[in-house]
Amino acid sequence: MTTFAVTLEAFTDIDFWIGVGILAGTYTIFALGLQINVGFTGIVNFGQAGFMAIGAYTMGILVVKAGWSFWLALPAATVTAMAAGLLIGLPSLRLRADYFAIVTIAFAEIVRYVAQNARELTGGNQGLLGYDDSWAEVSAWILDRLETVGFGDQFLMPLLLVTWLTALALIVVLTIAQRTPWGRVLRAIREDEDAARALGKNTFAYKLQSLMIGAALGALAGYFLALNLAFVSPESFEPLFTFIGYAVLILGGLASYAGVALGAIVLWTLLEATRFLDLPLAAEKVAALRFMLVGLLLILLMAYRPQGILGKRREMVLGD
Repeated sequence: MTTFAVTLEAFTDIDFWIGVGILAGTYTIFALGLQINVGFTGIVNFGQAGFMAIGAYTMGILVVKAGWSFWLALPAATVTAMAAGLLIGLPSLRLRADYFAIVTIAFAEIVRYVAQNARELTGGNQGLLGYDDSWAEVSAWILDRLETVGFGDQFLMPLLLVTWLTALALIVVLTIAQRTPWGRVLRAIREDEDAARALGKNTFAYKLQSLMIGAALGALAGYFLALNLAFVSPESFEPLFTFIGYAVLILGGLASYAGVALGAIVLWTLLEATRFLDLPLAAEKVAALRFMLVGLLLILLMAYRPQGILGKRREMVLGD
């Protein structure tokens, strides 16, 4: 069977689209946090994977080690991720943009290495298991309802539905918030922070709020990633996760929440479809080729539509 035929067969497989949909939904939520930081506030956050790890690990530890209810652990873990954003932002948000970016990526790596070495608490490289029993009950309830429409045998369909319902609700809420005076101040900070400060706005406080909201969104994405993988391990939160989030941002367009969703769908459709390439190459070379294709897509996008799929050219002009 030719590579084209295998790829075409994948595109007609519902399991393929469910898998793509869950990954795209998770990355949508993840990149919404980057959008509010980069696209609307102008702060370069390279530590989003760290906030995601804090959310996922805190949720898992509270459920598995402390015996908390899954539904109580979720808000507690979200608050923990926001507190981490506060602690990182307080000493570093006054730094120049490039130094702040270095601080955030260092923070994300510290979180990952702590998770890797605190074996008694996090399970180390073997991962953390057993936190999803409550979700399994909800998933089974949803599957019973889906059986009436012929999707009762799709085990991951409930996760797909909940992921995208959450992502779409967040897009609506963030879009409304962006049209408020608070959202307009964020945009003013992005365009010219000195001018916003001259108008009496506490720009540091607004940037701190933006970072904390981005951290909360990273934690939410961490929950869906943890439910999809059924275990949490340090390898799930490497810096690559944040960089792919930026690829989603570039594809969709800066300052476009809807663009984030579209960019995530396009990116993950391409990444997953290229898994079926039947080439006479070693597995690691095929994996590298997949990312080269994504890079080529980004280069072409930058050449012919630098503002992204749903972005606007005026949003590309960021203040220094």
